[in-house]
Amino acid sequence: MSCVENLGYEVILEYTSFKEIRAYIEKHYTEVYYVDPGFLLFEKRMIGVPPIALAIEGGDTVILPYTKPCFGTYLLRVQDEEGAAYVRANARRKP
Repeated sequence: MSCVENLGYEVILEYTSFKEIRAYIEKHYTEVYYVDPGFLLFEKRMIGVPPIALAIEGGDTVILPYTKPCFGTYLLRVQDEEGAAYVRANARRKP
C-alpha cells in the first residue's frame, strides 16, 4: 500500500500538532507504541517530532499521525491487520 489515500482511513483529528497527537493517543488508547522519524509504515516513512506515538485499537487497527504537505497533520485510524502486527513487532511499547 504505497498511497495513504488507498488505506481506507478515518480522520480522528485534523490540523493538529505532533504534541497534541501524542497527548491524545496517550490519553485515549491503552496499546501505545513509539517510533522515531523515518519509521516505515504502509510503505511510507513517518515524519514528526520524536517520539512519534502510534496506537493499536481492537487488535487490527493502527492509529497514526500523517502529515500531508501544505495541509497539515492529521491523526488517522486505519484498519490493517498486517500494519498492526508490524507496529507490535518493530516499535517500542509504552512502559
